[in-house]
Amino acid sequence: MTDPILPRIRPEIAALPPYRQGKQAGPDAFKLSSNENPFEPLPSVAEALQHITPVNRYPDASATALRERLAQKHGVDLDAVHVAAGSVSILHQLVLGTSSVGDEVVYAWRSFEAYPSLPLVAGATGVQVPLAPGARHDLDAMADAVTKRTRVVIVCTPNNPTGPIVTAAEFAEFVARVPQDVLIILDEAYAEFVTAPDAVDGLGERVFERHPNVVVLRTFSKAYGLAGLRIGYAIGHPRVLDAARTTGIPLSVTSAAERAAIASLDAERELRERVSIIVERRTRLLGSLRAQGWAVPDSQANFVWLPTGERTDEAAAAFEHDDLMVRPFAGDGIRISVGEEESIDRVLAVAKSLL
Repeated sequence: MTDPILPRIRPEIAALPPYRQGKQAGPDAFKLSSNENPFEPLPSVAEALQHITPVNRYPDASATALRERLAQKHGVDLDAVHVAAGSVSILHQLVLGTSSVGDEVVYAWRSFEAYPSLPLVAGATGVQVPLAPGARHDLDAMADAVTKRTRVVIVCTPNNPTGPIVTAAEFAEFVARVPQDVLIILDEAYAEFVTAPDAVDGLGERVFERHPNVVVLRTFSKAYGLAGLRIGYAIGHPRVLDAARTTGIPLSVTSAAERAAIASLDAERELRERVSIIVERRTRLLGSLRAQGWAVPDSQANFVWLPTGERTDEAAAAFEHDDLMVRPFAGDGIRISVGEEESIDRVLAVAKSLL
């Protein structure tokens, strides 16, 4: 049987591996591979999901009710808020809206593993800037990497998968060095877990007002526990966000996701209490790993990073053998989400055995 003749695919797309989700867990295992919130939705959020638009009807294409709520919360105009199916969707939309053949997108590496695909899909070129010691963004080197071809720079804080933050002072110096016609995306998917007092807070500091070339991304997937509903948002200059609105897939935010997000904002105090529990577990896990002898970066997210290097595959297999699904990055290290309380001691036991 001969192979069929198939449509021609761009070579760079054919060579690009698809996004690989964190490994799923069996009924008796802990899934610590996808940075999900281990808590079930609050009763009020579950109740809100009972009152969605009938599934035979389209949702509100612009998620107006949620955008109004976010605009009120952050003190901005309605058009300064954009909602999409997860913050990663907005990343794709913004890169598509700004970058094409001959353009460059600068980002740290290692960072969020979806970043390399963003410029490739747009036909642009990705420019990876190695992390500094401590697995932190090297903002000086990233600013140095900006050229006349640069259209976008992505800053992920806390950095996924390593965990450290960018400080407010570092970010201010960085923005001052980047040309005003270059888009800076401040990806703050894990901002709610940050306790470091010197961390940049794109929304709290309103950096998008002083610098219209900065767009701040947030998500309801992590701290708010709505990962399965796919909803995130951006705040920035309306004309910049128009590029995302134009390149986005219409009607991608469901009525269920919008209602759950609004209900989560209504229950923010209770959700913050859950976040504080995760932060306490993270702090305890970090301290215990360091006490064992691991050189763990200072994570401010809901995960920790084990620098296992060439032993990464072996280490990941050891965790999986003990029903702990973690996220290995071959040759670099392992990201372990902070999950259920019962998982902490088991993670520490396996980590100790690897030393």
